[in-house]
Amino acid sequence: MLVDEEETKTQIKLFEEQKVRTVWDREREEWYFSVVDVVQILTDSKDPKQYIKKMRSRDEQLNLNWGTICTPVRMKGKDGKSREIQAATSEGIFRLIQSIPSPKAEPFKLWMAQVAKERLDEMQDPEQGIQRALQEYRALGYSENWINQRLKSIEIRKDLTDEWKKHGLKEGVQFATLTDIIYKTWAGKTAKEYKEFKGLKKENLRDNMTNKELVLNMLAELSTKEISESKNPKSFGEHIQNAVDGATIAKNARAELEQKTGKKVVTPLNAKDGIGLIQDTKLSVLEEDEESK
Repeated sequence: MLVDEEETKTQIKLFEEQKVRTVWDREREEWYFSVVDVVQILTDSKDPKQYIKKMRSRDEQLNLNWGTICTPVRMKGKDGKSREIQAATSEGIFRLIQSIPSPKAEPFKLWMAQVAKERLDEMQDPEQGIQRALQEYRALGYSENWINQRLKSIEIRKDLTDEWKKHGLKEGVQFATLTDIIYKTWAGKTAKEYKEFKGLKKENLRDNMTNKELVLNMLAELSTKEISESKNPKSFGEHIQNAVDGATIAKNARAELEQKTGKKVVTPLNAKDGIGLIQDTKLSVLEEDEESK
């Protein structure tokens, strides 16, 4: 279960301003919730892992069925590294809640039901997903102009990854490699180098790009997609060349813009200090990584 990297994209959900790591299982069409995150929220425990041990020791049936209730799922930790942690579906979390006396239990159940409903609604009508993203960015304080650019960048990114999938490329290493090539060509930095330049750790890089950076990255990805469609690459090496060619178009545009304005396009500005973000208390809400998908 959930061992394929392309199935395990950590998303951060908020319950009363507290973070819950989640992963969507496409095959089963279910959310998996981090057990330790849920327990911490419901108990306010400073050591939720120790609480889980005590909970299992006092609930024999829970302990006996632990292996069926919980599943190791790869999620990102606070350090940004991906590792397997204990997770459970809504049904499994409901069972855990039975062993946790908490006034937050019922509100949390309702919240999980809403999270599940939103995802299923979005699958039926993708426009709802766009509207939800729009609301989240507004809540975070981004400017309307930036939001419009960001939503367009998501659309263009999806068009490119759909093109890659059509040719049999896999999410994960191959997507990340091509994305790094695109970044390196037009911006002079890999995704990791770009994030370090902006002082980011686990935050989403594109959520911390300026309008100019977003536009040029869109140009690079749009050009790569168009070139791929026209050349119909047969090997990964040909996809690499297409990525270089597409990103070179954005590189040339960047050079000309910098020459005309005397201003750098790629800057260390991030969401906290430079692109219209009013408040930074929820900056890590949108943590799903786009670089490998």
